[in-house]
Amino acid sequence: MAIKNDRYTYSITWSEDDNEYVGLCFEFPSLSWLDESLEEALNGIRRVVEDVIKDMKNNGESPPEPLACKKFSGKFIVRIPPKVHRSLAIQAKKEGISLNRLVSSKLSQ
Repeated sequence: MAIKNDRYTYSITWSEDDNEYVGLCFEFPSLSWLDESLEEALNGIRRVVEDVIKDMKNNGESPPEPLACKKFSGKFIVRIPPKVHRSLAIQAKKEGISLNRLVSSKLSQ
């Protein structure tokens, strides 16, 4: 049985090396589950996450917050070379938009 109200972010991908599906959980990057069935790879990683969460709670640790529940501000800082910064600023001026708007549109492509 999987975690009730499980809101963690899972991914299932094919592993050519293992010749099986790999279940992953973004909030627990060190965990994985291999299975021949896509559905069982998902069920397997969910059970592993559930076991780890139980173990963490038993040891007084707090499990990570699911990405789906996390509030994002919409702001983050990124460092770029001054030459790239200048080029983007010039492009934004030419287009008559803010540098923020230009970069935001480029990141969302």
